[in-house]
Amino acid sequence: MNSGRPPYPHIHQVSVSDGGVPKQPVLEARVSRLGVEGDRQRNVKLHGGPDRAVCLFSLEVIEQLRQAGHSIEPGFSGENLTLTGLDWKLVRPGVRLTVGPDVELEVMSYTSPCRHNAQWFHDGDYQRLSQKKQPGWSRVYAKVLKDGVVRPGDQVNVQTKAD
Repeated sequence: MNSGRPPYPHIHQVSVSDGGVPKQPVLEARVSRLGVEGDRQRNVKLHGGPDRAVCLFSLEVIEQLRQAGHSIEPGFSGENLTLTGLDWKLVRPGVRLTVGPDVELEVMSYTSPCRHNAQWFHDGDYQRLSQKKQPGWSRVYAKVLKDGVVRPGDQVNVQTKAD
């Protein structure tokens, strides 16, 4: 059965907010070293900045959480780019991604789970997004190596250090 998704890794959703979660979907956004245009972080001590300019998450992880009965959706956990079609365990610090025709990112760190995400979990356990407690289920932060515009459907390529 065809899900209607392109047959290659791509952006499922681009999301921004005026601070906090959930972030709302947009048709496109400019990505620069300063972050995603139209997006603002509530707590700039923990979020944002050059090494945390873009937050990435996996649609497949979100779908697994939904299947377990949680009310999380793309953008809800604060990610700017919800990606699909990738082996999410390969998206880790040191990995570079090309996104669409122009944007290049480098994954810098796993994100720390945030208490504001407790509302999406029927038991309030937002630690499900912790890399330490649930390896492979964390969002990641990336710095921008090359600016550009991103849109849903844009192809995503992962380059490991060995590439």
